[in-house]
Amino acid sequence: MRPVQLRHDMPYASRRSPVLAKNMVATSQPLAAQAGLRMLLAGGNAVDAALATAIALTVLEPTGNGLGSDAFAILWDGERLHGLNASGRSPAGWSPDRFPNGMAERGWESVTVPGAVSAWVALSDRFGELPFADLFAPAIGYASEGFPVSPVIAALWKRAERTLSHQPGFSDHFLPGGRAPAAGEIFRSPDMAASLAAIAESRGEAFYRGALARRIADFARAHGAVLDEDDLAAHEADWCGTVSATYGDVALHEIPPNGQGIAACMALGMTRHLGLERYAPDDPVALHLQIEAMKLALADAEAYVADEAAMTEVTARDLLDEGYLAARAALIDPARAQDFGAGAPRHGGTVYLTAADASGMMVSYIQSNYAGFGSGVVVPGTGISLQNRGLGFVTTPGHPNRVGPRKRPFHTIIPGFLMRGDAPLMSFGVMGGPMQAQGHLQMTLRTQVWGQDPQTAADAPRWRFVSGRTVAIEDSLGTAALDALGGLGHAIEVEAPDASFGFGGAQLIHRIEGGWAGGSDPRKDGQVVGY
Repeated sequence: MRPVQLRHDMPYASRRSPVLAKNMVATSQPLAAQAGLRMLLAGGNAVDAALATAIALTVLEPTGNGLGSDAFAILWDGERLHGLNASGRSPAGWSPDRFPNGMAERGWESVTVPGAVSAWVALSDRFGELPFADLFAPAIGYASEGFPVSPVIAALWKRAERTLSHQPGFSDHFLPGGRAPAAGEIFRSPDMAASLAAIAESRGEAFYRGALARRIADFARAHGAVLDEDDLAAHEADWCGTVSATYGDVALHEIPPNGQGIAACMALGMTRHLGLERYAPDDPVALHLQIEAMKLALADAEAYVADEAAMTEVTARDLLDEGYLAARAALIDPARAQDFGAGAPRHGGTVYLTAADASGMMVSYIQSNYAGFGSGVVVPGTGISLQNRGLGFVTTPGHPNRVGPRKRPFHTIIPGFLMRGDAPLMSFGVMGGPMQAQGHLQMTLRTQVWGQDPQTAADAPRWRFVSGRTVAIEDSLGTAALDALGGLGHAIEVEAPDASFGFGGAQLIHRIEGGWAGGSDPRKDGQVVGY
C-alpha cells in the first residue's frame, strides 16, 4: 500500500488545502469544528473535542442532526480500538400490523428512540478528561445568543419549508417569521439552550428519565404515537466492537450491523481480488470495478443486514467470509456492467466529525436525523427535533429487518476507521445516506491504493450507485471517462456536485509523521482546524 502523499499540484478543483497539525478536528460546520478545538486548547483530549463538536452541531447544522438523533463512534484510545452503537430502538408498541401501507417517512410514526445523548454520556464517562458540562458551553452559547447560518446549511433548510412545515412543532421552531433563515441570518433557539443545559446538568438523565423524557412522551401521546417514557428509559448505548476487511496491510473497520458499514468492508474485500493497483485512480476501469463490487455488497446488505440479534440465518461473519467475498468478486465482468438486483438506497441527512490529539487518540463519530431534519417533529418548548429512523425498517414477512418492538432498524450512518497493523491510520466518514458505504470505499482506495492525501481524496470526483445499472457521477470526472463508463454498459446520470447534495460530505484525518493531515469536503460548509 502506498503512503499518503501531501500534494502541491491540486489535481482536482478545490477551495482547500490539507491541514497539518498535532491536534485536529474536522467537520461540516466551521463553528462546530472550533468548538472542538476549544476543548483541546482547554486541556481536553480528542474525545472531549469530538463531543463538544457533536453537541454544537445539533444547534449549528439542524438540517442533518439534532437532540433527537442517533450516533455511532469508533475510537482509538491509544492502545485499543472501540466501537459504540448508540442507535435507538423502536417503541415497544410497534408491530408490522401498525404499518399496513409500509413504513412512514415523516411524522410521529417514523420516530424511534433517540440515541445521540447516550453516546455523549458513554464516551465522556469512559474516555473524557474534561467535565461533562464544559462540553456544552459552545452549543449553549450558539443556541441562546444565535449564530449566522452558513450557506450550504441555509440551502438545505430552505428545502424543508414546503415539505415539513405541517409537521408537529416544526414551523414554530425552525421557520421563524414563516420561513427558513437565509445564509448569514442569525438563528437563535433559547428552548434548545435550556434543553442542552438540562442534559449537561443531569448527564443525560433529563432526556431519558426526567423532564425532557416526559415532554417527548406527552407530545407523542397527543398525536396518537406509542413512544413513551418506558421506551426512553429502556435505551442503552452498546460497546459493540467493529467488523473489518483488509486491503494489503490496511484494515477498514466499521460498526457491526444494524448499520451498512459492513457493505463497505464487503466491497473492499471484493476489490482486493480485482487488481486495482494496475490503474490510475480515475481510470474508467478502476471506477467500473469499484462500482460493480459496491452493487454486490449493497444487494447483500439490503437482503440480510438488520439488528444483529435478528440476523440468525446469515450473520456478519458469513457476509465477510473470505471465500464468499472471492466468489462474489468472481461475478464481476471487467468489460460489462451488470444488474445484481440491489434496490435504490434512500437519501439521508447526517453530520460527521473526526478528532485526533497529540497523544495519538483518534475519534470517528457520526450523528444523524436520517432524512434531513428527520421526522419533522419538534417537541414544543424544547428544540428537540426527532429522527425518522423507523423508515429504515421493512414490512416484508420473514425479512430480518422487519419492523417489530424494541428493535434497531437498518442504519445508513457509519463512522469509518483505518488501521495499519496495531496502529491507527485514518479516521473518516462520508455523510449522506446512500453515499456512506460507497464513499468509505472510495476514500479508502484513494488514500491507501493511490496515496492521495485527505484533502485530495475529498476533492476528487465521486460516483454513487443508484439502482440496476444506473450510476450518478459528478461532472468533474470529465467527458472522456464518462463516455468510457457508458461504453461499459453503465447508465450514467451526470450531476453537478451541488445539484442534490447526493455525493455527501467527507471529513478525514490521516496519520503522518509527527502529527495529522486533515481534509474537509468542499461540497459542505466545513473546516479542518488544529494547532
